[in-house]
Amino acid sequence: MILKEQDGYEKFNETFSYLFNSYYNSIGERISQDSRGEITSSVEEVYAYRKHVNEGMVNLLSETSVDSVSDHVKNLVETGINHEQQHQELMYTDLKITLYKDPGLPVYDPTPHLLDNNSQDEQFWLKKEEGVYEIGHEGETFCYDNEKGRHKVYLQEFEISNQVVTTGEYLAFIQDGGYTKSALWLDAGWKWVTQNKITAPMYWIRKGDHWEQFTLTGLQNLNPNQKLSHVSFYEANAFATWKGMRLATEFEWEVASKDLNWGSCWEWTYSAYLPYPRFKIAAGSLGEYNGKFMINQMVLRGASKATSPNHSRKTYRNFFSAETQWQFSGIRLVK
Repeated sequence: MILKEQDGYEKFNETFSYLFNSYYNSIGERISQDSRGEITSSVEEVYAYRKHVNEGMVNLLSETSVDSVSDHVKNLVETGINHEQQHQELMYTDLKITLYKDPGLPVYDPTPHLLDNNSQDEQFWLKKEEGVYEIGHEGETFCYDNEKGRHKVYLQEFEISNQVVTTGEYLAFIQDGGYTKSALWLDAGWKWVTQNKITAPMYWIRKGDHWEQFTLTGLQNLNPNQKLSHVSFYEANAFATWKGMRLATEFEWEVASKDLNWGSCWEWTYSAYLPYPRFKIAAGSLGEYNGKFMINQMVLRGASKATSPNHSRKTYRNFFSAETQWQFSGIRLVK
């Protein structure tokens, strides 16, 4: 997006703009997401492409004074760096689901991995008072455009758990027939469960009378103390209903975040992904980064153990469709 606008820049490969265009319609034609595995470029060629682009960026930024770099380029560079951090996290999730689809269930890393999270603190409930609260990013530090438009919201009094749900707690939901009781599920969620024959979170494998879980360290016995992940919004909401509780809204989560132990998994909220007041879709290709996805998505807050260091903040708004399981997504309850 940056180098192609510079005089004298030569593209590494004309076809790469098509192959590696994830979702930017304004850039041109792109390969469909479900066909990305058909890309046949060699690893060596991809590394050469990366080297070519890196050298172009180093030359551009080292030969140009900071004051003469346009705000447009600065914005693209900063967003691009943060966007790459998002992809560093997605590499873990993509590798995990790819290995899971292999019948041999290969191991990514045999050593105890950073994604194995045990819940060790005692659970208690944090009460937040009724009132008007400020929501959204403030200050000059980086954020995505969907976090801007700081505004006031009114919240009723609520209590939120200091801990996310564990696998042991969720196993009790399964053992109580949670996936067979339609009354616990939203209508769309029940259709998803029945049509896809969902009986457990992604990566859970039943072996006789016990459960195992596929991890980046391979297949392991289910650890009841581990923090739950890889559940959809539908599953999170059904579990909350089974417990006689609910999920937090994204505003409740943000208000309570300073007092929460968060960062082990993305946490589903009961908030649709919608624009904040005064949100405007940016001009050019960056306008496709967030705004066009503000339909049929639910907001997740927090971060996961796969999130790059310093790439999390209390105002960060992640979002996925309600049936998504492959992300490191978990549950925090509100009553």
